[in-house]
Amino acid sequence: MKTNSISFLKLAVIFAAFLLSACNAGQKKSGASSTTNATELSDDSLLTLVQYRTFQYFWEGAEPNSGLARERLHLDGDYPQDDKNIVTTGGSGFGLMAILVGVERGFIAREEALQRFEKIVGFLETADRFHGAWPHWLNGETGKVKPFSKYDDGGDLVETAFLVQGLLAVKQYFKDGNEAEKQLAERIDQLWREVKWTWYTKGGENILYWHWSPKHEWKMDFGVTGYNECMIMYVLAASSPTHPISPEVYHQGWAMNGEIAVENTTFGHTLTLKHHVDPQKGGPLFWAHYSWLGLDPRGLSDQYGNYWDNNVAHTLINRQHCVNNPNSYKGYGEDAWGLTSSYSVPGAAAFVRGQTDEKPATGNSGQTSYAGHRPSFDLGVIAPTAALSSMPYAPEKVMPVIRHFYENLGDSIWGPYGFYDAFSEEYEWYPKRYLAIDQGPIPVMIENHRTGFIWDLFMQDVDVQEGLDKLGFEIEK
Repeated sequence: MKTNSISFLKLAVIFAAFLLSACNAGQKKSGASSTTNATELSDDSLLTLVQYRTFQYFWEGAEPNSGLARERLHLDGDYPQDDKNIVTTGGSGFGLMAILVGVERGFIAREEALQRFEKIVGFLETADRFHGAWPHWLNGETGKVKPFSKYDDGGDLVETAFLVQGLLAVKQYFKDGNEAEKQLAERIDQLWREVKWTWYTKGGENILYWHWSPKHEWKMDFGVTGYNECMIMYVLAASSPTHPISPEVYHQGWAMNGEIAVENTTFGHTLTLKHHVDPQKGGPLFWAHYSWLGLDPRGLSDQYGNYWDNNVAHTLINRQHCVNNPNSYKGYGEDAWGLTSSYSVPGAAAFVRGQTDEKPATGNSGQTSYAGHRPSFDLGVIAPTAALSSMPYAPEKVMPVIRHFYENLGDSIWGPYGFYDAFSEEYEWYPKRYLAIDQGPIPVMIENHRTGFIWDLFMQDVDVQEGLDKLGFEIEK
């Protein structure tokens, strides 16, 4: 763990990176090649700069009352005013881990982080919960639920799992600290113990349900089966010291009585877990990120598959699709790849599906929709988080992407909180917009590649270790 002071060495590295960044920003135009100075920025310094800028989304850009992550930030200002105070619970869980990275990297002092975490935990203690689970969205000023959709106005167990993943990492970081830090860890432990995971089995079924509402009860009727982004929910539900699910819920629900185990090979890479939306080429790349910010896939396996191997294959298949570029989209290549759920070009889906003959022509208007981009649903939209958050799985493939994005695309996709959410060279579409769930994995997964910091921290949790053992996981050292 770090001391409370920020090392002069780290400050020097960060400051040097910022000087280069500022110099480049002043000399290059959107989409233009960078100056010579940009190429002088070492890989290590560039990674630090990307981490710093993206961390700021959760630090400087946080909702002020709650301290949590805003659902979105549109720097073009084109979104409803009441959204500015809407926070996302899952994205905030990612943000908690990003702030820990900020402490370790010397971006902020440990005491500053402690104060922010105390504010966040205080807010979460009084915010709306439904059998211990938080909703997807909260009003950051009042702590009241903001419906995500018509019937989604209660507990969201998946978003809660993402939040708890971050909370447990914070607990581990501070549990052996000074008195104030120990108190924070104890308060987090109480929140963790109050999540009633078993309630979300809908009366004892061997599956976890995503939603429950006091108004609509089980109307959403979304039983979660694998493989997708939700694995951390089942692991935490089994790990709970107070309301744990039985192993049968994992094996019969998530693993579908073993049907989750497959061997599907594409481009020479084999998926060992069944990706529902596209068993052959895999789902959006965030499936290899969200559950794996804290849960360490290195050497992790159970009776169904090896999770590191599956995530690496998922990444490389997604990349190779973009390199092959069967749709001949402008800008795709070895230094520009990565398909995941993100903002998207309005009208692109209809055009690709042949429902309209009119090609989208959005230019820089900033108009957006949202889409689950993946090889089987490729709309010509690249999301920087897709490749950048895959850094641990294919670092030699990801670093050229970071350099290309920063040095060549520059200010067209680079802003105060890191790379913007998505872009399309095909449609000349470069919205200046951010989403918390896409920004959060970037600094965390880059750090996991560099030091394994968040992975090591989360996996030290005794409850998590017991939960993994209970479900039959093995970790190859």
